[in-house]
Amino acid sequence: MSLGAIDWAQPWLAPYRAHGEAVAQAVQQAASVAAALSASRPGNAPAFVPQGALPAGQAYEAHIFETRSVPTRDNLHDFFNGLVWCAFPHSKRHLNALQASEIARAGVGATRGPLRDALTLFDENGALLDAPPVLWQALVERDWQRLFVTERARWQEARLWLFGHALLEKLVTPRKPITAHVLRTPAGAAAALDDAALAGALDPAWLRTKPFAALPVLGVPGWCAENASPAFYTDAQVFRPRA
Repeated sequence: MSLGAIDWAQPWLAPYRAHGEAVAQAVQQAASVAAALSASRPGNAPAFVPQGALPAGQAYEAHIFETRSVPTRDNLHDFFNGLVWCAFPHSKRHLNALQASEIARAGVGATRGPLRDALTLFDENGALLDAPPVLWQALVERDWQRLFVTERARWQEARLWLFGHALLEKLVTPRKPITAHVLRTPAGAAAALDDAALAGALDPAWLRTKPFAALPVLGVPGWCAENASPAFYTDAQVFRPRA
C-alpha cells in the first residue's frame, strides 16, 4: 500500500481530502486502515474491521448488511472504500441493502444478475454529475467537442463527484483512458451533494437498466493541464464516438 503516492491536491479528491489525509496519517503511524477509519468515522458510518472478521464462505455484502461492519484490508482499494462510506453512509448502506437482498433472493452464483451488476459498477466506478442540461445531453450523446470545447465555459456551473472507490484508486496514477460511469445527480443538488437524497434516488428498477454515461474523467476542465488544448479530445481511443 502506498498512501504516500496520493496527491491530495487533485481536484477529484477535494470531497475526501480533510478526512483522507487524517486517516492516511494515522495509518502511516502504524495503525491499520480499519482502525484508522473506525477511529475517525462519523456516527452514521459503519464500523471498519480487519478482513479476518469476514467468515470463510460468507458473502462480503451480506456480512456488511448483517453486522453493520465493513471488513477492510490494508490496501488503497479498501482505504478509498472506507472514505466513501464515511462521506456517503446513507447511499452506501442503501446499495449494500440492495446487494444483500439480491444475495438472499438468488444466492451467489457465477453471474451477479443485472441489478447486482449495476450496483457493483456504480459502487466501484461510479460518479455523479450536476450540470446544465446542455452538458448532460452532450455527454449522453458522446459529443465530446460540444461537451468540452464549444460549451467549455458551462463547466463553471457543473460539479462532478467521484463515488467509486476503485475509480479513486485508479486515479492515484492518473491516465487519460480512466473512465467513470456517471449518473445525473438528483434534482436540486447543492454544492455539497445530499447523501440522503442520493440514497433515495438510487431506485433498483432504474439501476437495473444501467443508466450510466461514460465519462473520461481527465477530460473535465481543470482536472488535467493537457486538456486545455482542444486536440486533447481528438483521441478517439479515449473519447469514443457514440455507436
